[in-house]
This record gives sequence, C-alpha cells and structure tokens, in this order.
Amino acid sequence: MYKSSLSLGHTPRSLDQFLVLCLGCMLFLLASIATGDDVAVFRPQPGKFPPLEKAHSYRGEIVFVDHPNRRGSIRVEGTGKFYRNDPQPFAMLPYGVIRYHGAPADLRDIPLGTVMHVCGFLPPDPKLSSVPVLPVNNKEKDAGHYRGIGTAPAENHVLLLEDEPSHCLRVGKVWKLKEVELKDNVGRIIASRESKDGGDGGVDDEELTFDAATRIWRGRERIRVADLVAEEAWPASGKKDLGRQAVLLGITWKPAPGDGLSGAFTQFHISDIWLDDDAIQNAAHFQTETHKAFIRSRWMPAWVDAVDYGKFGRATVTATLFGGMDDSLYDDFQKGVGAQMNGAENTLKHAAGHYGPSHVASSGEIREVSRSTEAIPLGSSGIRIQFETDLIIEGLRPGRVVRVRPESWPKTQIPREEYLFENNPEDRFPTPDIFPKY
Repeated sequence: MYKSSLSLGHTPRSLDQFLVLCLGCMLFLLASIATGDDVAVFRPQPGKFPPLEKAHSYRGEIVFVDHPNRRGSIRVEGTGKFYRNDPQPFAMLPYGVIRYHGAPADLRDIPLGTVMHVCGFLPPDPKLSSVPVLPVNNKEKDAGHYRGIGTAPAENHVLLLEDEPSHCLRVGKVWKLKEVELKDNVGRIIASRESKDGGDGGVDDEELTFDAATRIWRGRERIRVADLVAEEAWPASGKKDLGRQAVLLGITWKPAPGDGLSGAFTQFHISDIWLDDDAIQNAAHFQTETHKAFIRSRWMPAWVDAVDYGKFGRATVTATLFGGMDDSLYDDFQKGVGAQMNGAENTLKHAAGHYGPSHVASSGEIREVSRSTEAIPLGSSGIRIQFETDLIIEGLRPGRVVRVRPESWPKTQIPREEYLFENNPEDRFPTPDIFPKY
C-alpha cells in the first residue's frame, strides 16, 4: 500500500527533512515580505487617474529640475538632519498637477530651494521609469548618518507637487504666528500650521528663520522687514508676541551656522509672507497668467480614450483633457471649433516639432464636448472631447498622450528640447542615468 510522505510510516529522517524544507519556505516568504518583493502594491494603471488618497505624501526642497522631461530632484524631509539627506529624483506623471502660489504652474516656474509638498506613487511601469526605481519599502529604511527614515521614498512618480501656500489653501490651513525675534533685520518666528477655522489640538510649533531678503506681501504691495519695524508691528530688536496672526508662508531652506550637530540644520527658512487674502490672490493671478500663456503655446495635454476609424485616413478621436489648468483654458474647447491634435510622450513632449507642432499635427474639428457629472479625480479635468480629422497620424492611438490646440490659440515654434526628432529612443524614454549616485 502506498504511504504518503506525511503518513505515520514515514521515517524520522525524512520527517526532519520535511520540517527543514517548511522552515526554509517560511524564512524565504518572510524575507520576501521584508524586502517588499512579494507585497501587494498599488501602481497607477494606464488610462486611469489614480486616487489621491492612495498616494504617499512627503515634503522637501527642490534642488534640481529637468523641466523638458518633467522630472527633477528633491531633498526629502525625514526624521533626521535635513542637510544630510541625499537629493531624491522624481518624475511627474503625465497628468501630474503642479501648483505654485495657489495657481497652476510648470516645473520651470519653481525656484530652486523651494520646499514643496509631494503626493507620489510607485512607477507605473518600472522598465520605462525616467528616474531610479527603488525597493517598494524604501521609505521605511533608515538612511543612517543622522538622516533617519523617510528620506528616499520609492513613490517618486508624482501626481501632485505644490508649494506651501498652495498646500495650505487646498487643505484649509494657515500659519499662526506666535512670536517674532529680530536683530538687524534677521531673526526667527515661532509659528504653527493649523486649520483656518481653528480647533486643532496638539499642533506642534515650528521655529522658522527669516532675513532682510524675505518678501512680505500686503494687498498688492510688497514691503520689507524694515517697514514692519517702522510701523512697530515688529520690534527693532528683541522679541514680540504676534497673537497668533494668521498668514500664509512661502518656505525654503538654506544652510545655517553651526557645527553639524546643531538643530539649526533642520530648520526651514521663510521666503515669503502673505499677510492677507488679497496678497495671495494677487500672487495667484500673476502665476495663473504665466501658466495660461505657457499652455497656449505648448497646447493642452490629454490622453486618448478611443479612436473610431473611418475611410481614407478619417477618424474621430475621443480624448480626456488633463486637469489642473485655469478654467478659461478649458472654455476655449467648444463644439464646432477647429482644432489640431499632435502625438506626445509621457513627458508631454510633442512627438515632432522641427517646423512647429502644427506642421505635423492632425487638423480637424471638435465635434462634441462633454463634462463629467461625477467626482473628478485629481489629474483629470472631467472634460472629454470628440475630435474629427481627415488625416489621422500615428501618435493618436488609445492610451497615448496627446496635445490639443483649439484654433483660437496661436501657432508657435517650440524650443528643441521640448519635441522629439527622428524618433530618438532617448528622447521618448529618458533614462535615469543623469542622476548622480550619492
């Protein structure tokens, strides 16, 4: 009669071997989980806008920008000393939203040194990532040398990149100024980021530095630290209670005096103070106008949902416009308006543009414009257009990124670094090789 390896007739030696095998399998499984190799992880899927609530959030200082490829490096704040942290590469998702001064922005608008809030995901396709791919649990690792954990997250494909005032406006918070200490136009402020309506319990105070270069905005006026001293709002020297004055802050970082062990190396610096709503609205106005001019010259990004092919090159392309733009740009997409559509890459580079993108783009007419009545995820405008053309080009395929120009927008030349030429693979799929390994 056949006896299984688990029957009572099995020899003790074979049973020992079986137990050792089981133990080995368990150890392998635990090791896989520890390294993140076998953990169920979330990655953005093609044709779907990922939910913001599944993103990993962190903040840090912008230290490098490669704006044509929509990527850069950020020094991420962790649990240790900020100045020791290695810059970490990031890439914007094609539909990723950038906000600066409470308004839409492009990476080129963000000054180096600006502290930004990040909502990021793991690379949608690690093989095509334009930045280094890290182990999925990398944010949990201690980087050592007083850097702590959280300084190198694997979630480096960004859905939302926003500066401090944009972040506060989005989540309904302000900075409450509690105390200022000043000497020779240089000093520090004790403040806390709290809900605008109050009621936050247990919010920690932060100590931030400022100096004579800090820009202070009141209404449409820019004033100096010396002006607040002259008005006796701030002391010429010494400390003063500010009574929890509500403001918005622009935050950056710069080296501070110290021997490497001082807490000053973890402090942030105030670049701007907006004293009232009119001040930040004025800043948002100018940034909005800057971005509107940029998008009109580079065209609205979108992705193709479907293509209905006709005869002899005719086709109707259904596309969803990406979000995060000013409403006036979307208002230019109307039924019956002439338009052009050009292929693009995930970096939003035009597929061609040696004689301007209009030279190679498909021309036609917007046949339908529909707006979603459901909740619109970040990255999407909720606006879908149907574009009919009599000569469809290769880049207009389902799932591909495109750029669209209504006829009211100008035909312009774009700089060489913002379009592909001769289908160079490096242009289409930038490699992470430009980023130094620290």
